[in-house]
Amino acid sequence: MVLTSHEQMGQTGKKTGFWLEEFAAPYYAFIDADAEVTLASIKGGQPPIDPKSNDEESQTETTRRFMADSNSKQKLQQTLPIDRVKEEDYDAIFLPGGHGTMWDFPDNPILVSLIETFDRKGKVVAAVCHAPAALVSAKDTTGNPLVANRKVTGFTDSEERAVQLEEVVPFLLETRLRELGATFVGGADFQPLVCQSGTLITGQNPASSAPAAEMVLQTLVS
Repeated sequence: MVLTSHEQMGQTGKKTGFWLEEFAAPYYAFIDADAEVTLASIKGGQPPIDPKSNDEESQTETTRRFMADSNSKQKLQQTLPIDRVKEEDYDAIFLPGGHGTMWDFPDNPILVSLIETFDRKGKVVAAVCHAPAALVSAKDTTGNPLVANRKVTGFTDSEERAVQLEEVVPFLLETRLRELGATFVGGADFQPLVCQSGTLITGQNPASSAPAAEMVLQTLVS
């Protein structure tokens, strides 16, 4: 699991980071399935939690479980820096979202290279909400966009406008994925939706994070 290290919401002066539910729900889905999980982030160490995702109104069963789990919180404080992650050690890569990913995922050459290698070797690449921003710079073996002609989803333009951040993010994710030739599938705002194209799995929003993790597990054992 690779998390954002970016904590500034553009030029607004507000904090961002990863969305807690999008980490906690998949994390426990994997742990409860006896998967071995390594936590990584762009810079390593404690990745920033979007403060809004830790508000009482945003809490879920899995976020409460995580906040009461001292062992897992300690693991989160010690994430590996992305440059120490080796593709050959893992069967899948899972990217939780949060607005922070819009700034440090798309142009990180190590993360993009990992995604390209995982995809080329038929390993699972999964990303939810804003984390599919990591896909926009990735290429296939022919040099075309990795998402071209593949069914994907992510935080929709409608959802971005609903949270009034369409002028803050560096680009609109849905629009960019469509521009790259993806077959973008968008569902109702903030309702769960997961897409699968081969071993590429994407979820639309926080509510999609647990279903995306379950699809990862199903794909790994199929």
